[in-house]
Amino acid sequence: MTDLTPIVLVHGLWHGSWCWSPVTGSLAARGVPSLAVDLEGHGLNGRSLAARWARPFDPAAFATEPSPSAAVTASSAAALLVEQIRQAGGGRPCVVVAHSMGGIVATAAAELAPELFAELIYVTAYVPVAGLSTAEYFSTPEAAEGQVGGLLAADPAAVGALRIDVGDRSRHAAMREVFYHDVDEQVADAAIGLLSPDAPAGIAGETLTVTAERYGSVPHTYVLCSEDRVVPRALQTRFVREIDAVSARPTTVVAFATSHSPLLSAPDALADVIGAAYRSRRPERASA
Repeated sequence: MTDLTPIVLVHGLWHGSWCWSPVTGSLAARGVPSLAVDLEGHGLNGRSLAARWARPFDPAAFATEPSPSAAVTASSAAALLVEQIRQAGGGRPCVVVAHSMGGIVATAAAELAPELFAELIYVTAYVPVAGLSTAEYFSTPEAAEGQVGGLLAADPAAVGALRIDVGDRSRHAAMREVFYHDVDEQVADAAIGLLSPDAPAGIAGETLTVTAERYGSVPHTYVLCSEDRVVPRALQTRFVREIDAVSARPTTVVAFATSHSPLLSAPDALADVIGAAYRSRRPERASA
């Protein structure tokens, strides 16, 4: 199995490795090895705020408790991701697939350790390579149609996190509309139940520095999702332009007519894109 180029799957904010389950199943059916990881501050690498579990529930405490993940930054999360990629590939280059704000962490990781990246595939992801933090992109004209801000239940500057109240069922319909509007309703409801309330504000708040020599040497693909209500199409297109400005070769763009979550609404189509990258990067077997 030493000739295989592993696939490492990176989730976005509020999510975890669980969100890749339909894609990993589809990749397995294609004979493609993959590993989904939990970013720092998420899943098994995160901690939950106490106010989430308090009974009776105290909305004021929920809106003001400092986040356990407030110290997480794009750089600290990228350092962990580099180690996860190194472990997954045994030091060999991997195809890394990053969704949404996982794109920030994967971008920083590619600058840190470009030798571990056979290719970096962005899936409707944030890619702040032009000297702006992702938080600054939120106020650009290209981001004007984004709807995720309406889900926030606390001031990010006060609590150190982008916080959503996943326990408030009255907010679930809005979450479905923003994240999962083309996902099967039962799957979307299950996904909402698995979301973490806090996403580290430091990931979006950090300004990254990338170089043509390191980050720019990694081949890039961008899966552009035209119906996205989190990262509007205009902003995705801007990210592609900015990636190209610092890269040795043009970004390969694949267009999907999906929501922000093709991981759940179009896993087979996404597996096709990832599988093609796997086949193109797979070393030839040595002759007997």
